[in-house]
Amino acid sequence: MQRKQLRRNSDFAVLLGNQRSQAAEVVVPPGESEGVPDNRHRGADHWLFVVSGSGQATVNRRRYRLKANALVLIERGDTHEIKNTGRSDLVTLNFYVPPAYTAEGEELPAGKR
Repeated sequence: MQRKQLRRNSDFAVLLGNQRSQAAEVVVPPGESEGVPDNRHRGADHWLFVVSGSGQATVNRRRYRLKANALVLIERGDTHEIKNTGRSDLVTLNFYVPPAYTAEGEELPAGKR
């Protein structure tokens, strides 16, 4: 078993993972974005759960409103950007299947673990 407490003080942090999946925390300050419009994970599905705050997910050029307790599946290869449109930090818990990042937060190439 692995266990980790959310920190809510860094913009991106890989929390836990194994060879099959990975969890990361993302904190986006008001007015900021995580990723760019053509950001994509070629080798992993990306599940995003909004812990707190509000924002907008742009997935394959379509915009979706985000608020606390929203759950989004961004499938491998989908382009996406997450933007904070609120007045407080947008805090998300993200799951990547299979892992998309190294323990240090560097993106893995498609198909690499």
